[in-house]
Amino acid sequence: MKKYILLLSLFVIGFSSCKKDAAFDPVKQAATDDAAIQAYIKANNITATKDPSGLYYEVVTPGTGAYPTSTSIVTMNYSGKLLNGTVFDTGSINAEALTDLIKGWQIGVPYINVGGRLLLLIPSALGYGNQANGPIPANSVLIFTIDLTGFSN
Repeated sequence: MKKYILLLSLFVIGFSSCKKDAAFDPVKQAATDDAAIQAYIKANNITATKDPSGLYYEVVTPGTGAYPTSTSIVTMNYSGKLLNGTVFDTGSINAEALTDLIKGWQIGVPYINVGGRLLLLIPSALGYGNQANGPIPANSVLIFTIDLTGFSN
């Protein structure tokens, strides 16, 4: 519980220190995202686990061996879409630091090992927040399917 409060406090401080839309309320947005993710999970019969950060994940296919850490260099294939089903990106990452990727990946990818497939439902604060990013609108929940093909620490 203390970790959750600390994490929430850090989000609030982080968002309040940035010059953004004065009407933006990160606590309200987190609640909106969580409700949308839960509705998506129910509508699609997904068995997901909620991380204390607010991220939801499902290990679709377990891999083998060790697990990466949030500081690992990863190689993976992925597909990303919005809650409405719009695919915004599909591709691969070859030997990139997990710390250089969105926070939702830093938290979620360590739940699988090599050869594993992971479904991540990422609240907007762990994705791109209240800023649009190319085809991704501001405050978007992101859904990623990730296949971890390798990593090094």
